[in-house]
Amino acid sequence: MQNNNAFEYTYTAPTEEERKKTQSIRERYQQASGNTASDKVARLQALDKKAKLPPMIIGWTLGVLGTLIFGGGLAMALETDKFLWGCILAAFGLIPVALAYPVYRAISKKQKAKYREEILRLSDEILKEE
Repeated sequence: MQNNNAFEYTYTAPTEEERKKTQSIRERYQQASGNTASDKVARLQALDKKAKLPPMIIGWTLGVLGTLIFGGGLAMALETDKFLWGCILAAFGLIPVALAYPVYRAISKKQKAKYREEILRLSDEILKEE
């Protein structure tokens, strides 16, 4: 007679790859759970990006658009009958190129002032924890 109520258990240890995946998933949830230094550093980096990105986008946009307008004017100036209009358009394209850096600096200064307090507070907290 065979006993059908027998309990069998086979244990297999997780492979090294399974352990790494498990540890990776665990670390993602540990970082999201508390207000650790790495969270503060991530927040600090995000604030720094918020302060730097808008002026950079506006400055580059002005510079590129001005350069395209300037180039279009030069291309028009190469045609004999459109020389005057080409020179005018090229001169008009120099205006945004010339304003790109001053506009970048002005917006950058405004953005830094906007985020200054929180960035300084977070950086102080991070440095004091060390």
